[in-house]
Amino acid sequence: MAAASLALAHTPFSRCPNSKLSPKKPSILLQSFPKTSSRKPFSSCLRPPSSRPPFGSRAIPAAGFRFLVAYDDDGAKSKSLIPPRSAGADGGGTAVGFPNVVGILHLVASLGIILAADKFLKQAFVAAAIKFPSALFGMFCVFSVLVVLDYVAPSAAMGLMNFFEPATLFIQRWLPLFYVPSLVVLPLAVRDIPAASGLKICLILVGGWLASLSVAGYTAITVRRIVKTEMIPAEPMAKPSPFTSVELWAWTAIFISTFTLALVSPIALGTSARTCLPFLLAATVLGYMVGSGLPSNVKKLFHPIISCAFAADLAALAYGYFSRSGMDAVLADYLTKVSSNPGAGDILMGFLGSVIISFAFSMFQQRKLVKRHAAEIFSSVIIATTFSLYSTAIIGRAIGLGSTLTVSILPRCITVALALSIVSLFEGTNSSLTAAAVVVTGLVGANFVQAVMDKLQLDDPIARGIATASSAHGLGTAALSAKEPEALPFCAIAYALTGIFGSLLCSIPVVRQSLLLIVN
Repeated sequence: MAAASLALAHTPFSRCPNSKLSPKKPSILLQSFPKTSSRKPFSSCLRPPSSRPPFGSRAIPAAGFRFLVAYDDDGAKSKSLIPPRSAGADGGGTAVGFPNVVGILHLVASLGIILAADKFLKQAFVAAAIKFPSALFGMFCVFSVLVVLDYVAPSAAMGLMNFFEPATLFIQRWLPLFYVPSLVVLPLAVRDIPAASGLKICLILVGGWLASLSVAGYTAITVRRIVKTEMIPAEPMAKPSPFTSVELWAWTAIFISTFTLALVSPIALGTSARTCLPFLLAATVLGYMVGSGLPSNVKKLFHPIISCAFAADLAALAYGYFSRSGMDAVLADYLTKVSSNPGAGDILMGFLGSVIISFAFSMFQQRKLVKRHAAEIFSSVIIATTFSLYSTAIIGRAIGLGSTLTVSILPRCITVALALSIVSLFEGTNSSLTAAAVVVTGLVGANFVQAVMDKLQLDDPIARGIATASSAHGLGTAALSAKEPEALPFCAIAYALTGIFGSLLCSIPVVRQSLLLIVN
């Protein structure tokens, strides 16, 4: 419930004390002051200036509603609740009710359907012994339904998109958290890996990222020079709301109270994993919130996902010390991989399948862009993904890295959700190492992608977006799109397609056998 309510958060803005309104009638503040006014325009009084709705409006992403603020002549403030106008709609009526309650119910319904679909498909594929990512099949099904509806009844397709918008925004807002669990338990995963092998893995991850970035970027530029397709504006993509102090204090209260409860009664909720779940989850969320609020120059060295994992490990260390159970035991409870006795990490990783299914909505939203630039996008993604898989296998064999470790890091440039599905197709792999390798690759890309692309003279927005997503998946995408929004649509498309094509490729038995032949 706490996570659901957080999706409704927004950053408040205030009215500047020196701004006055000349109209005597109540009016909606959707425009700046006339040029003749000596006052500052009202738009300059909004905080923060970026990622906000039009002047005077406050977005509630999960609810799908927004408030428009009006002032009458004595400065009194009033609010009206209106639903957002969807693309192609002629107008919208005024909604009645409590927006917070409606928003929470809307989020729970849309997110619940995606989670239920993911669970159903997973169980069905296991029962049928199908070795193919079930979430990927679900993504194809949703995308196909949207395409058919868009052809038969466009309004129905748009209605479906609007219904699931709260769920997609929730997933987008908390996406880095779903990557964290394997990074949190990394001390347990690498315990049996020799130091020399660890250095070889780091060499492959850093060098492989640079090579994949170059291959994807130069492929995109080459194809663009051949097809000479002119860029067109992409469909606007909604952004999740930033975190607020209310959320921070709420999760802090949850952490303190549940940490104290666990110390007083270690099995208060039945098992140690369930008892530790609330405060370890709160520590993970708090680490992400704090890390997200750090200055940009600090984030270059201390990425939010690192602060997230650090906070969870610190909480595990503190509880292990005070309870005398040890940090290793607490980390084991963080990610149990047992559905009947889940830990905080199991809850977070349970959203990974939903992340893949949500790709269908972002791809449908940018379908015109995909169709227009299909040559650049698909050629770059296919070549870069194939290069990433086979170059990792070849380099791992060349430098003497063990076959099990090499196979575990094969999908280093593919998002965690699908990377774990890919390594599950092979025998004897270390899934925790896989997830950690993917996260480390993303962190390297997030910190250095812009500088490296500038050095490589990859100046085209399409090439920059595709190269970033094809080499550093979601973390690199988030880092680049924050400073280069024109590259965001191509990042989002390549981010999804890289994982999709990598999964399809590794689902072919001949490809898997060829990779194993190289590694061994």
